[in-house]
Amino acid sequence: MNALEARSLGAALGQGAHRRQVLRDVDLRVPAARWTSIVGPNGAGKSTLLRALAGLLPHAGAVLLHGRPLDALGSRQRARQLSWLGQNEGGADDLTVYDVAMLGRLPHRAWLAPPAAADHAAVERALRATQAWDWRGRPLGRLSGGERQRVLLARALAVEAGVLLMDEPLANLDPPHQADWLALARSLAAAGRTVVSVLHELSMALQADEMVVMANGRIVHQGACGDAATHEALAQVFDRRIRVRPLDGRWIATMTE
Repeated sequence: MNALEARSLGAALGQGAHRRQVLRDVDLRVPAARWTSIVGPNGAGKSTLLRALAGLLPHAGAVLLHGRPLDALGSRQRARQLSWLGQNEGGADDLTVYDVAMLGRLPHRAWLAPPAAADHAAVERALRATQAWDWRGRPLGRLSGGERQRVLLARALAVEAGVLLMDEPLANLDPPHQADWLALARSLAAAGRTVVSVLHELSMALQADEMVVMANGRIVHQGACGDAATHEALAQVFDRRIRVRPLDGRWIATMTE
């Protein structure tokens, strides 16, 4: 079963003479209850694809969420089923960590209704999962870049949507917290949720279940991260400046000499 599908997806960015086509006739199937990583060189269209899948960008073609056209879903219904973490997202610096995470519960609450017990429980689970619970009372503006990123991830987790889209979720995270994120992505998929992440860290991306390799606004390969064809596609789109090799039971990407 596919959680997300893209059919003949196209998207352009910019205005007037500066408008350029970024995605071209993209067909994609994202399997449910799996972690799929999207990789490719700069300018390949990775973030644009993710934004189109999230319904955040006008596009040609169709996006299906659990078999239903995304644009046929109401905004609240979509927000309950699909959670988003974008690049360099901001937030009100005077809000506390707890209140920022609570924003993820808005799709589940009636207009102006106070948070229910289920909302508080979801926020606590999310903040504990990102190790941000201990500073839940601190203002967002007093956090480091890495701490802020963990809070924004908690906000996305608090939605408890079945599909979670993340664009560069490892930004500003130190290696230990990158490893924590890796464990979290795996646990979410094991629990039946669908994770789609755009990553520049190829060795981390290779720990996913599925990999989508992009170049020049198109998908050039999709397959299991352990497949030789996936490794070959990676080498090709990076001009054979990298190679994939095994290390301690996992796949890593290294620079060629």
